[in-house]
Amino acid sequence: MAQLSRLDLKGKTQTVQGIIDPDALGPTLMHEHLLWDIRTPTMQADPDQGPDICLSNVWKINYGSRKSPNNLVFFDRDIATAEVENMREAGGRSLVELTVGGLKPDPDGLAQIALATDTYIVMGCGHYVDEYQDAANHRRSIDQFAAEIVSQIYEGAWGTGVRAGIIGEIGCQAPWTDLEKRVMRGALIAQQETGAALNVHPGRHPDQPQEVADFVKAHGGDPARLIISHIDRTVFDDDRLFRLADSGCVLELDLFGQEQSLYSLDLKVDLPNDAARLRSIRRLIDHGYLEQITMSHDICYRTRLTQFGGHGYGHIFENVVPLMRRRGFSEDEIEQIIIEMPKRLLTFN
Repeated sequence: MAQLSRLDLKGKTQTVQGIIDPDALGPTLMHEHLLWDIRTPTMQADPDQGPDICLSNVWKINYGSRKSPNNLVFFDRDIATAEVENMREAGGRSLVELTVGGLKPDPDGLAQIALATDTYIVMGCGHYVDEYQDAANHRRSIDQFAAEIVSQIYEGAWGTGVRAGIIGEIGCQAPWTDLEKRVMRGALIAQQETGAALNVHPGRHPDQPQEVADFVKAHGGDPARLIISHIDRTVFDDDRLFRLADSGCVLELDLFGQEQSLYSLDLKVDLPNDAARLRSIRRLIDHGYLEQITMSHDICYRTRLTQFGGHGYGHIFENVVPLMRRRGFSEDEIEQIIIEMPKRLLTFN
């Protein structure tokens, strides 16, 4: 397979099945996982991986009263295919899959799902947070990380010929580690080389998204091509929210479908429900930030799949978009968020 160049990708979108015209993307989810393992190394070493998920325990697992590392790992291509078919039936056309280094990405599996469902899947690349990374990464340089990411876009990722179409989600945390900063520096170099957009998983401190945005600007990144994920579990006051938006980055509210307030990864946080997420989006729009918003589900628990009693990848199209209409969002606003914004971000510069 011939190596690509920036010229080959400029003005195009790269899916796991090849290069397409961005106009073909249609309604798009910007942050999902189809095949993943988000168990920490400690969890993976524990012989107790929890029960099989069923109707009698799904609530306890979701609410955190029944621990189940088994809920955090999923590689069943057949079930994933059925879940993506549900999304297509609900009106979705494309999705971005951000299972990156440390989370056991399966590029060939994504290509198989894309083919079986006639779905455009754009794959991410790079590395997740420090704890999940291979020990060898601590000895790697910024330039080595950059070269790896460029190769994942131009040649193929993780030992396959399947190419990435976006950088990230690049893992960060608070406090931000030296390794994570080196990966980020490499990602910014790769972004300048390839013209790809960059998605970042920020740490859970409410000031960390701003720290990331400032870091990206200081190191020559393009704020308009920077997507900061998980805003709806990180930033809860308008002062921080609008200051972050003023940096020019894209704000991603990507936990749609999580309707409970309990957030087991930070018990001090009360998660919003979908209605509250839409109120945040409304405030952003009213302050002039419509062209800096994306939405998704970030499904990475089995219990969020329909097969296991969850809402599935079709939830935004089937339930949230109608709710937006009932709450007074215009068709132009909805189209901007779920079609036009993804198309802009997934088009290589």
